[in-house]
Amino acid sequence: MRLWLFPILLAPFLQTCPLMAQIPVMNWRQNIEVERVIGLEYPDAPYKHPASITELDNGDLLIAYYGGSDEYATDTAVYGCRKRKGETQWSAPVVLADTPDCSEGNPVIWQGPDGLVWLFYVNRYGSTWSTSRVKGKISKDGGETWSDSFILSFEAGTMVKGAPIVLENGDYLLPAYHETGEDTERTAEDTCSYFFRYNPTAKTWSETGRIRSPEGNLQPEVVQLSADHLICYIRRGGDFLPTDKGYTLRSESRDGGQTWSEAKPTEFKNPNAAVAFIKLRNGHLMLIYNDNMNERTPLTVAVSTDNDKTYPHRRNILGGDNTFAYPYAIQTKDDKIHLVCTTNKRTTILHAVFDESAITEWSW
Repeated sequence: MRLWLFPILLAPFLQTCPLMAQIPVMNWRQNIEVERVIGLEYPDAPYKHPASITELDNGDLLIAYYGGSDEYATDTAVYGCRKRKGETQWSAPVVLADTPDCSEGNPVIWQGPDGLVWLFYVNRYGSTWSTSRVKGKISKDGGETWSDSFILSFEAGTMVKGAPIVLENGDYLLPAYHETGEDTERTAEDTCSYFFRYNPTAKTWSETGRIRSPEGNLQPEVVQLSADHLICYIRRGGDFLPTDKGYTLRSESRDGGQTWSEAKPTEFKNPNAAVAFIKLRNGHLMLIYNDNMNERTPLTVAVSTDNDKTYPHRRNILGGDNTFAYPYAIQTKDDKIHLVCTTNKRTTILHAVFDESAITEWSW
């Protein structure tokens, strides 16, 4: 069953009406389809947060998220849901990674150009994310079975969140960050972003230079504009207190992603929350963020057609009295944009599908 409603008006019902929260939603007028992937019907793991999505070579879609009783609970695990090509329903979640008596977090699922499916995720060993390390697994059969886990970084406080990209020279660039501080309500000023770089020929990992800013930064999202020029948009660091100075940050590299400039504020608001940033096949850039300095609503999509100079095309695709957090976006082989985020106090995963034209040609 589907309803044809404007998503920004639907948002309050997703929170206040359990029945409505179980119904996929389609906005026919604006050509954006929003569906509810999973929610509280899985009571053993009510908490569900950062979701990532990838399209497999066979056309299946895979979503990975971590869930449990709470963000900082030790019963969390990484779960996966699949929508097989041609089907309309997502599968029930299955456990992809679960370390006994240790918290999982922030999974990133991605199929590389050689067909390997990578799963990167976080293990937290103490009371805050500053004790985390990054682990990984690979699958050679489209995410049906997985290898044993491996440690990507032993440095305490290392985390991942954003989608990897393939550089023009064939290397992979995986967004990462180093979170410091012992306060769950703020990150310390030396929290910083960087990237893991993988050479698929040598099968070796290395690290890029780190991105600094006065109040710290985390969760970068990167695109490559040319062989040497890369840019990333980044979540601001700090606390969650009311502010009128909360902006998304931006950094750039002029040497192919090896070193990065200091992160500077942009025009885009940021409530200390993750953003998504992707390059479309036509070269246009798409930034997805919460257009608010203090709340994770609305969720806004902005498009640049001039290589990051301006973003004249903007649209709020979700909003109202709810939160829409940690967007993660990909463009599939049919050129559709697929976006996942969490809502309903991190108990529900939403999946939106739309064409770029739903943003660039949208008007009231």
